[in-house]
Amino acid sequence: MSGHGFTSTFADDLEEYLTFKTSMGCYGASRIWYLKRFDQYCATTGRKVLNQATVEGWVTFQLLSQPISRSWMSYIRDFGPWARITGNADAYVLSEKWKAGFIPSQPYLLTQTEITLFFQAAARLVASSPWKWQAVAFFGLMHSCGLRTGEVRRLTPTDVNLNDGVIEVLASKGDRDRRLPLTGEIADILTECDTHSRRAFAQQRATFFVTSSGKPVSPAAVGVAFNRIWDQARLRRTSAGKRPRPYDFRHHFAYANLERWMTDGTDVNAMLPYLARYMGHASLDSTYYYVHTSPDFMNNFADITRKSELLLPEVGFA
Repeated sequence: MSGHGFTSTFADDLEEYLTFKTSMGCYGASRIWYLKRFDQYCATTGRKVLNQATVEGWVTFQLLSQPISRSWMSYIRDFGPWARITGNADAYVLSEKWKAGFIPSQPYLLTQTEITLFFQAAARLVASSPWKWQAVAFFGLMHSCGLRTGEVRRLTPTDVNLNDGVIEVLASKGDRDRRLPLTGEIADILTECDTHSRRAFAQQRATFFVTSSGKPVSPAAVGVAFNRIWDQARLRRTSAGKRPRPYDFRHHFAYANLERWMTDGTDVNAMLPYLARYMGHASLDSTYYYVHTSPDFMNNFADITRKSELLLPEVGFA
């Protein structure tokens, strides 16, 4: 059995592929999880050749349980070219016809009242896990810096430079790095969180935010914590339509800046490159998405950060 538990004919190749991706700075439990699913499928069905029948057979099988999401297909599509380069000239590369189409999600537009109540509830969270002291810091980073959920989860203790008041977001989407300044308020919150974590785990944690066992928090755990805090704050949920998610703090970060610039008469087009760089976008197309996803966001966000004089919004914990 391999280090990751692979058992099929492709076990050694899958291990070497993951080692290669890690050497290129590409980490992530999601890739490993789906490749394990592929490995289990091959072991169960007796697939021994990396051909079209094997790859598309697994994709078809996987779609039965995940008919909507297709982002995971990129993992098996990337495995094919690697196999060719490393000696398997006949390895099949998943056709582009399986590529997921872009279906933009509709963000839940958080109000300032909801944000305030959420962080008040997060500060009072009763939990036996590290979320008790991590919740305000984790979601505060998303809110104050517009980070992706995965970027916060992957932060290491050395990435969070509390002495200089900056964080290093390394090897993020598109393998891009960026250094972001912290507000004094969020720096204090991170310092308090770090103090609790060091007391509980000493130097044994690989990431800044951890589970009760000291391991990195999973995407699912973030969603569970967010929903628990949202409900504890007695915030409204609709039975249909848009639902609040952790990622909506990132949307709020973008909307809050756009709203303030428009209100202040600042040239938004001139400011978009700065916002794009701060948020880690590869191009302005990604940043324009926040302008077009909700044409009525001006009305919904009329009360957000209007009085702030900062370039980027402070965290509203009051």
